Amino acid sequence: MQKTLLIFQAISGKIVNLHTPGGRGVRVDSHVYAGYTIPPNYDSMIGKLIVSGQSREEVITRMKRALSEFIIEGVKTTLPFHLKLMDDPAFRSGKFTTKFLETFDLQT
Repeated sequence: MQKTLLIFQAISGKIVNLHTPGGRGVRVDSHVYAGYTIPPNYDSMIGKLIVSGQSREEVITRMKRALSEFIIEGVKTTLPFHLKLMDDPAFRSGKFTTKFLETFDLQT
C-alpha cells in the first residue's frame, strides 16, 4: 500500500502551463489556471475530469483521449497513473475489486 500512498501524495507548487481537454462528453471542473500556485496545505484534488458516453468502452476511450490532451506543467500530477489505468485489462473489463490497487503496477 505504500506505493499507492506515494502516487496520491499532495504536491504543492506553481502551475506554469495548463491546457484542459474538451469536446463532446468531456468536462473539467477546476479552479486552477496557468500561473496558479498550489499551496502546501490544499485539497489534493485540484481538478475533476468528467467524461460521459453511451457505454463503458466509449467512456474509457473518451477518457483516455481527454487524459492524453490534458497538460499540467510545473507540478507532479496523477495523469500518467490514470492513463495507465485506462489500458489495464481488468479495469477495462470492469472485473476488479477494492483490492485492485494492491496488485496494480503503479510504475509510470
